[in-house]
Amino acid sequence: MNCEKCQDLLSDFLDGALGTEDRRMLSAHLEECLSCVGAHDDLDSILSVCRDCRDEYDTPPNEKALWLRIRNIIESEQSASSSAVANSATGAQPLSWWARLLNRSWELSLPQLSAAVAAIVIAVSLGTVFSIGRMQNFSAPAVRPNELVSNSPKTGTPTAQLTVDDRVRHQQMEIDYWNKRIQQQMVSWSPQTRDSFKRNLTVIDQAVADSRNQLLVDPHDEVSEEMLNSALNEKMQLLREFSDL
Repeated sequence: MNCEKCQDLLSDFLDGALGTEDRRMLSAHLEECLSCVGAHDDLDSILSVCRDCRDEYDTPPNEKALWLRIRNIIESEQSASSSAVANSATGAQPLSWWARLLNRSWELSLPQLSAAVAAIVIAVSLGTVFSIGRMQNFSAPAVRPNELVSNSPKTGTPTAQLTVDDRVRHQQMEIDYWNKRIQQQMVSWSPQTRDSFKRNLTVIDQAVADSRNQLLVDPHDEVSEEMLNSALNEKMQLLREFSDL
């Protein structure tokens, strides 16, 4: 059995859905291939985190569609990682920050892995839930105040030129604005909507806290910086979407 076929069967192997012969061949391959053992351990860790966090967020309306989208994301990241390694070997191009991030993905701590899984699940879940909600004549969100716009980074300023502190400060300004709108709208929400909002917000706030703690340990950790940026963006999206209700 080659590595490509082995990695294609890893998901079924962990789910116990393989036949006896395929399981025997895959087990024999894992005893000889360290690369596939690493892929097996990483996938097993992700599945364990997902099982542990299963009750911390709402189940999306279409679980099969969610799983397909997650698999597509994983496959696209694997392709991007392979391209980055090839470019590094030939010396044709310097690695981008995204390629460096992918190359370091095997060094993620458990809090970083939890934050990544939570961000993916919440992003897909919110996109599905609110695409349905907007079909029910929800009004469009109001235009942001001029004060907020004037304090935002100028158009055309590359994001890469902003320091982490600057980016977080601008994100926090927008979060504060949407928080005020949420406080005004929350009184008209149903108990179910209020509980759903609080559960999702708790997951995101935990991801933000984990990323901040990692940056306290290593202020130059690019993985933690991107995790923090992603978590704050997810929080802004959550607040914007719920402010329409």
